[in-house]
Amino acid sequence: MGAPNTTLLVTLTGRDRPGVTARLFTVLAAHELSVLDIEQVVIRGKLVLGALLACARDPDLTAIHRGVRALAADLGLDAEITMGSGEPPRRRGQLHVTVLGRPLTPAAIAAIAGQIAVGGANIDRIDRLADRPVTCIELDVSGADPDALRAALARQAAEQGVDVAVQRGGLHRRAMRLVVMDVDSTLITSEVIDLLAARAGCVDQITKITNAAMRGDLDFAASLRERVAMLAGLDASVLDDIRRDLELAPGARTLIRTLRRLGYRCGIVSGGFTQITDRLAAELGIDYAAANTLEVVGGKLTGRLTGPVIDRAGKADALRRFAAEAGIPLSQAVAVGDGANDLDMIAAAGLGIAFNARQVVKDAADASLSVPYLDAVLYLLGVSRDEVEAADEGDAA
Repeated sequence: MGAPNTTLLVTLTGRDRPGVTARLFTVLAAHELSVLDIEQVVIRGKLVLGALLACARDPDLTAIHRGVRALAADLGLDAEITMGSGEPPRRRGQLHVTVLGRPLTPAAIAAIAGQIAVGGANIDRIDRLADRPVTCIELDVSGADPDALRAALARQAAEQGVDVAVQRGGLHRRAMRLVVMDVDSTLITSEVIDLLAARAGCVDQITKITNAAMRGDLDFAASLRERVAMLAGLDASVLDDIRRDLELAPGARTLIRTLRRLGYRCGIVSGGFTQITDRLAAELGIDYAAANTLEVVGGKLTGRLTGPVIDRAGKADALRRFAAEAGIPLSQAVAVGDGANDLDMIAAAGLGIAFNARQVVKDAADASLSVPYLDAVLYLLGVSRDEVEAADEGDAA
């Protein structure tokens, strides 16, 4: 009787067609084998199918070889059978490494894969999540320290001009249930305060202060009050004009529509103004919203705010409030932002994402996206472009 840890690895490669997997395992079913692992990949019609099998007793290798090779010849495939002793132990601590590029070059993949190898880690699996408008692949990596790998890959990403995110594997990512986003320069393409400044004739002064506040050079609450004061006397009707002219970030509707399909709660939190964000939330079907409120008296802006200021700490408080209302722990929340006033909520969330952000935010976030498409957030949650489009087509049918 053979050793109970004897294994066979059967690999078929060649042009894919329906029924290959079923026919292979029909051949193998004639022998006393048990399945340990199966992996199958199809790229542009090219199949690689591998089956790892355990032998309970001395296998009839001649018969197995004969059956598999006859099948391969009939299907026009190449077959390989190798014998081993036991299955290599699975390494703990699996990580998801997500790589996005526009384009994604061979040099970038070489740099990322090489850095993983330098750290003594192994790439167990590679899948494509998107091929348009960006290319995104995900690597399952085992045997790496997440903090060390994240730091090493961040350097490679900067050199190669790609985005790389490192997340824990297992149930961690699947547990995410709440996504909270900044609004200005994240959900929408502009800064509302700057649009108001253009109507008030003080755009240069306000834009300079806005940029300094977003970099973290100025206290946000004080700088906001200073900017709002310059808007005193502006007709409140301009808020309606600005609402009509706002442009959502590319992919924003797709992101929110898909998150809602998946059962996520969605929130927006802004250092901007409720006169804008409340309408956005209603239009997009967003569950929670928090922002500052401009004081209006007699149809004019007074240059003051009413209520508490939603600053850096206020954004984190809003995230906590949204999570509590949804009954979701912060570890299952995602925060997306671009400016220094987003830092506290990014730190508080289970996953903090910098979206086309200032460097101070990129350095603090768990993941950073530099592509202009907000729905790229979905790839960091393991959702592929094909899955999104299939769901859209299903709804349209």
